Amino acid sequence: MFIPHRYVVALLMMLLSMLCWGSWANTQKIDKGWRFELYYWDYMWGVVVCALLFGLSLGRTNPAAPISFFRNLDSASTRSLVEAFAGGMIFNLGNLLLVAAISVAGMAVAFPLGAGLALVIGAVLNYFISPTGNPLLLFGGILLVCGAIGANAMAYRGLSKGGKAGTKGIVLSLLCGVVIGLFYPLVAKALIGEKHLGPYTVYFVFALGALVSNFPLNYAFMRWPLSGSRLSIRDYFRGGAAAHTWGVLGGLIWGIGTVCSFVAAYTPLVGPATSFSLGEGNTMISAVWGVFVWNEFRGASNKVKRLLALMFTFFILGLVSISLAPVFR
Repeated sequence: MFIPHRYVVALLMMLLSMLCWGSWANTQKIDKGWRFELYYWDYMWGVVVCALLFGLSLGRTNPAAPISFFRNLDSASTRSLVEAFAGGMIFNLGNLLLVAAISVAGMAVAFPLGAGLALVIGAVLNYFISPTGNPLLLFGGILLVCGAIGANAMAYRGLSKGGKAGTKGIVLSLLCGVVIGLFYPLVAKALIGEKHLGPYTVYFVFALGALVSNFPLNYAFMRWPLSGSRLSIRDYFRGGAAAHTWGVLGGLIWGIGTVCSFVAAYTPLVGPATSFSLGEGNTMISAVWGVFVWNEFRGASNKVKRLLALMFTFFILGLVSISLAPVFR
C-alpha cells in the first residue's frame, strides 16, 4: 500500500485533492440540458469505479501486508466498516444538495458557501478526533476562510438582488455544507484504532455507502424535484453517450481527490483535520471556474467585484495558514 513518508509528497496529494474536488462539477455544467438528478447516477458509478481501481492497484503494492486491500477488508473491525459506510451515506446526501445548489446558484456560489461551511465544521470535529498540527495556524486559517464565505455570500446577494433564486441557492448551499461537514469525522475514526481500515479500503467502503444511499435519495430528488418536472428512470436511459461519459468522468475526478485526501489523512505527520481543511480549498478552485470560465458574475457591479477579490484574498491566506499547520507543530 502506498503511503507518503515525506510531508512534501503528502502536501502535493492534498493540493491535488483540492484541485479535483474543486473541478469535478465542471462536468455537470457542460451539458445544460442534462438534469443534475440524471447526471448524478453516472457520477456515482465513477466514484465506485475509482475506488476499485485504486484499491486493486496502489492498495495492493504488497498483498501480504496486513493493511493490503483484501486483507484489510477481511480483518477490519465492524466498527470501522460501519463508520466508513455511514460516512459515505452522509456524504452522498450532502453532495446531492451541493449539485442541486450548483444547478440553482452556480459553482461560484455553491462551492464557497457549501464547502466553506463544511470546512469549518469538519476541521473542528476532525481535530478533536486526531489533534495533529499547529492549532493557531489551523484555526486561524479556518477563520480566514469564514471571512471568504461571508464575502461570497454578500457578493451573490448583490448580484441576485435578493430574489427567490438567490435565497434558494444560498439555503441549499448552507444545508449541504452542514451535512458534508459531518462525513469526514466518521472516516477519520475508521482510520484509527484497533483493526482499523487503511485509506484505500476506507474509500471503497465509503463509496459503497454512498452508492447504496443514492438509490432512495436521488430517486426522491427525481420524483419531487426542486425545479422542473418529475423524472423517471426511463429519462436516464434517454441520455446520449456524451452525457453519461461526462458524469462518470466527474465521479472519477472527485474520487482521485478523495483517495489523495484519505491517504494524506492517514499519515501521522498530517492527520485528518489538515487534510480535510486543505482539500476543502476546492472552494477557491470552483470559484475560479465559476467566475472566470463560466462567467457566473457577468455584469456584476464594482461593489460585487470588490467582494469577490476580498473572497479570493481571504481564501488564499487561509489555505496557506492551514498548509503550514503540520510544519510548525
